[in-house]
Amino acid sequence: MQNDLNKPKINIMNYAQSFGVQFIVRHKSKKNQMAGIYLRLTVNGQRQEISTKLFCPVHLWDKTKEKVKADKDYPYRETNAHIDQSKAKIISIYQDLRFQEELITANTIKNRFLGIKEKGHTLLKLMEYHLNTQENHLNPATLNHYRSTNHYILRFLKDVKKCDDIFLEKIDFGFLTDFEAFLRSYQPTEPGKVPIGHNTIMRHLSRLRTLINLAIKLGWIQYYPFKAYKLSFKPSDRGYLSKEELSFLEAKTFRIQRLQLTKDLFIFSCYTGLSYVDISLLQPQHITIGIDGNNWLYTLRKKTQSPVRIPILPVAMELIEQYKDNPRALQSNTLFPSISNQRLNSYLKEIADVCNIDKNLTFHMARHTFATTVTLSNGVPIETVSKILGHTKISTTQIYAKVVENKVSEDMHQLQVKLKKNKKKDDKKAN
Repeated sequence: MQNDLNKPKINIMNYAQSFGVQFIVRHKSKKNQMAGIYLRLTVNGQRQEISTKLFCPVHLWDKTKEKVKADKDYPYRETNAHIDQSKAKIISIYQDLRFQEELITANTIKNRFLGIKEKGHTLLKLMEYHLNTQENHLNPATLNHYRSTNHYILRFLKDVKKCDDIFLEKIDFGFLTDFEAFLRSYQPTEPGKVPIGHNTIMRHLSRLRTLINLAIKLGWIQYYPFKAYKLSFKPSDRGYLSKEELSFLEAKTFRIQRLQLTKDLFIFSCYTGLSYVDISLLQPQHITIGIDGNNWLYTLRKKTQSPVRIPILPVAMELIEQYKDNPRALQSNTLFPSISNQRLNSYLKEIADVCNIDKNLTFHMARHTFATTVTLSNGVPIETVSKILGHTKISTTQIYAKVVENKVSEDMHQLQVKLKKNKKKDDKKAN
């Protein structure tokens, strides 16, 4: 969605408006030659019809001019004047809505024409309110995720619901299932983009749920459409480096400085569990003496602002010492020189090719490696790993525990050996 997010800002209340007014006649009885005159209103493909309460002989209706033909036996001037007045009123309502940047749908214009007042907050106003109020609270990556979800909502409203906006009261179970179906069938037009995966669809719906919860807290709606709608995430395979792959990568040196720095940052994350954004913010003052008298890292997770206290393992300490005199690190007063996250993952793919690591090597895989290969596989309790990773819920850490098959195999092997020894002892006592 990066390409979509870089597009110019859309006026979400009135984007891509198409508007049309047409007068037609409906002749329902063959016995009666009088036909009813109706006003047909179309906004972005959405159609509404309004009875003008006017009638005219069928043979006098001019379909091309949308007027009544002149006839001495019928008051055509009065009827045509009423048609002109109705058309002018509809156009005036449409222009007022555009000027006021309010919700524009065929139904909204029809209700205003008939004097029916609509009240209520809309989904797109809620989206705007959320972005405006959370801009200084959520990190840029999370805000971009919400903008991505908003982009899909805009497309869904336009392509499926044939409107630009919707009142929050109209969002029900059917709306949610239709939105999910839209996301599943969505075919991206950008080169190299793939259809949206199941868990990504669930994340879009989860963000929509957050918006609806906000609307309820604000008192904008009472009904909770997600009450009967359940999100269902599928367990994902969290990729990580095996003990052998990690050891090989640690020992590998690169002559190209950018690759060496990328590798060192990745290894540092493997032994601390910190994300790249947290590593990039580390400063010398974050190194303190812990409760055990050894060096610890005291910092905050950028994503959740939760405190993280990590004992610095020897491998991580060696990397800190290695870069303590680096000019770029000294200039920024950080433990390591900075590098963009986008370039970082690009360089990791180069490293994977050079090292013959047949995995999608991304920086986030370092956190997975810390959780599996470095800690859980070596008997560190899951509660400790969860605290180091800065997870707010231990269930998040349990995802990693499910993939530590090597540790399970080792533990069961030790159990088998122990059982055999016990059996031999019991056999000797029996003899």
